[in-house]
Amino acid sequence: MKITVNDKNLAVENDDTLEDVIRKHFKDKNIVAAIVDDNLKDLSDTVVDNSYIKLVTTDHKEGLDILRHTCAHIFGHAIKQIYPEVKMVIGPVIDNGFYYDILSNQPITEKDLKLIENRMRKLAKKNYPIVRSVVSKEEAINIFSHRNEPYKVELLKEIDNDETIAVYYHEEYIDMCRGPHLTNTRHIKAFKLMKTSGSYWKGNSNNQALTRIYGTAWPSLEEQDNYLKTLEEAEKRDHRLLGKKLDLFHFQEESPGMVFWHDKGWTVFNLIKDFITNHLRKNNYKVINTPQILDKSLWKKSGHLDKFGELIFDVGSEKKEFAIKPMSCPGHIQVFNQGLKSYKDLPLKYAEFGVVHRNEPSGTLHGLLRIRAFTQDDAHIFCTSDQIEDEISLLINDIKTIYNKFGFNDLKIELSTRPEKRVGSEEIWDKAEDSLKKALDLNNIEFTINPGDGAFYGPKIDFSLKDSLSRVWQLGTIQLDFSMPGRLDASYIDTDGNKVTPVMIHRAILGSLERFVGILIEHYSGNLPVWLAPTQVAILNITDKHREYSATINHNLLELGFRSECDLSNEKIGYKIRNHAMTRVPYMLIIGDKELEDKKVTVRDRLGKDLGSMNLEQFCELLKNEIN
Repeated sequence: MKITVNDKNLAVENDDTLEDVIRKHFKDKNIVAAIVDDNLKDLSDTVVDNSYIKLVTTDHKEGLDILRHTCAHIFGHAIKQIYPEVKMVIGPVIDNGFYYDILSNQPITEKDLKLIENRMRKLAKKNYPIVRSVVSKEEAINIFSHRNEPYKVELLKEIDNDETIAVYYHEEYIDMCRGPHLTNTRHIKAFKLMKTSGSYWKGNSNNQALTRIYGTAWPSLEEQDNYLKTLEEAEKRDHRLLGKKLDLFHFQEESPGMVFWHDKGWTVFNLIKDFITNHLRKNNYKVINTPQILDKSLWKKSGHLDKFGELIFDVGSEKKEFAIKPMSCPGHIQVFNQGLKSYKDLPLKYAEFGVVHRNEPSGTLHGLLRIRAFTQDDAHIFCTSDQIEDEISLLINDIKTIYNKFGFNDLKIELSTRPEKRVGSEEIWDKAEDSLKKALDLNNIEFTINPGDGAFYGPKIDFSLKDSLSRVWQLGTIQLDFSMPGRLDASYIDTDGNKVTPVMIHRAILGSLERFVGILIEHYSGNLPVWLAPTQVAILNITDKHREYSATINHNLLELGFRSECDLSNEKIGYKIRNHAMTRVPYMLIIGDKELEDKKVTVRDRLGKDLGSMNLEQFCELLKNEIN
């Protein structure tokens, strides 16, 4: 038999498996699966004549997912040996690891994780084959009924009769999965059980309460150690802890998922907002504001009620039903619809810092990063079909430039295509996806395809940035919409005098401003750049006789537009310096006898570096240069 593997032509035996081929011809120990004629396969599969094969390693996302999913099965094996009465539910792969939902008669807490983890290590070292077997739906139901796994049986009953069902065996343990999986337990080398939490069967709080156990798994101990160190650093940088420590914001139960901004946090928020507003004005956007509450009929007409109904907060008045807006696009179309528009008016750009509300489940809320009320830097561009590529190109460059200003240079860009649930014809979707792809290609942008993840009204380009801990955050989006303007009766007069529906480009750069503040806090560990620091300078007097000069310095800095504060407390100067360094104030000006006599200040930065003595003009020049 002849096959092609990674563009290499090979002659193989008729009964060779993919693993046999790898053992004979390839030395990479991280190969965990293969793509055979575009289908992902287990290495235990037999080779097919004339097939084209691409090997998958743990350097690929698919390969790492396979390793982690196999580790989830090893977890299932271990916990069933220790707690035989446990019922296995579902164990998918997630970012950096996996989780498994189980039903247990006795509480399983984080104290028990080490015991389970140790049993997993013993199983992994057994060098035991993981065997895949394809069975019928009826056979699979019999297998898991006999093993008293009711949740597996219920999941199987929901599967289409013609769907391929695979079960995986290692020793006495059996689990079902589409696969692929590793071929032997020995390939699992670096893993750790992380934490437990509560969950519900099928995510519904009306169903059976379950225990969820999270784990992480990696190709090597070195990679796992690096990940765990990153987690430790992330805990120190947690924006919720720093938000309290730096007096930026807080949350409380009386308004779950909604932030109480303090003066310093609100300062940061508005500095970002003002920066974006300045950018909007320079780029011909009309900055508008639309109502918080709109009649439900509008949301029905736009398509949002059918798609996002469970996330919308309802209100009523005088027997009419309203919704608190979850997004700004229908409101922007209402502004566009005021007055007759001509092709000469396009592109027409509306921007809004729209406060939106979404009824996110309480279990998903997480500080500023996942909340129920947030501010979007939302904008919509109404244009002709001929203007699409130019406008998309401008937006791509805008987004990259703004991220750079905030200190983010490592970007990931994805083109998300049509989802299963969508509005609009296939012809419209073809045109929209092609337009976005052309704009990316014209700008020489490297991107990946994210199939099926587009908005319900159109495809989109998603922008993700990598922070100082190499965590990836999805922020900006450009969404091309041929459907909603027509649904809400938007039109303009074209060159022939005909009424034509405009194309609408939805775009956000930072997304949620609240979330972006949280990301910035963690990225900089609270040490925000000087231009974003809520307090840029703290003036610290040594004794009472320096009070008046300190106050004068503070007054002069405020008059020049710098954000300064004067600490005239009776604390010792060492305490003052430590206190303001801990609150991440970029610069401290120390005022003592010599400074008073020479009419100068001694400058110290938040990292403890003594910058020496200088007059106020010299310090202001230093400050301006850093801000610029």
